[in-house]
Amino acid sequence: MPDVDRDRAWLLTVDGAPQSYVDLDAPEHLEFEYVRRLAHVLDLAAEPGRALDLVHLGGGALTLPRYAAATRPGSRQEVVEFDAGLVELVAGHLPLPPDSGITVHTADARAWLEAAPPASADVLVADVFGGSRVPAQLTSVEYARQAARVVRPGGLYAANLADGAPFGFLRAQLATFGEVFAELALIAEPSVLRGRRFGNAVLLASDAPLDVAALARRCAGDAFPARVESGPAPARFARGARPVADADAVASPQPPEGAFSIG
Repeated sequence: MPDVDRDRAWLLTVDGAPQSYVDLDAPEHLEFEYVRRLAHVLDLAAEPGRALDLVHLGGGALTLPRYAAATRPGSRQEVVEFDAGLVELVAGHLPLPPDSGITVHTADARAWLEAAPPASADVLVADVFGGSRVPAQLTSVEYARQAARVVRPGGLYAANLADGAPFGFLRAQLATFGEVFAELALIAEPSVLRGRRFGNAVLLASDAPLDVAALARRCAGDAFPARVESGPAPARFARGARPVADADAVASPQPPEGAFSIG
């Protein structure tokens, strides 16, 4: 069950695992490293301060939408969250500022995406977990095609994923999205990419060449530095993996006990 703790700003946990961290007075402050990496993607998606059309699949406590509203005022943001109880909890305890430009939809992410207008998002962010696993319906070629349909030409798709060695899930995701998007990049801590531990990885995809130099500098400068793998590196990482269709899709692996716990 969701729970909100304000000992340190607002920390939202789901079944004991950290889900979102929000500082209502400083929405630019991002506590979780994977969220910082997603924010770096948003920061570099266009010139600073320019308003964007953003879609977020997975809402949580709306940490990233709040960040985008603060750093790119005037942006139009659609947030899709399946958990109606969580939406109600966040609305009651963590209200959005007036004129935030954020609209929250209580809906299934895949169904909402399939009904969304084509070429309607500059950036589509997927951060959807059922418990601690990415749902199977958001891992297939058919889903990737819907994402590509909604993202504008030259726009970006960014997904928070989680896996560990031997990376069967992550490699399949690279193969799947490489079937649909011309360019891929992968952002993760070196210890995760080397298979030393289970952790988050951000998959970045576009139909246009990715300028990752600035992104790599930002990720390398974080408190927990991450590496950006681009060019031929994602294909090498995924070598031997095959794209996944709806009929064969599975959820991401169950994290080892304690992988994302707090305390």
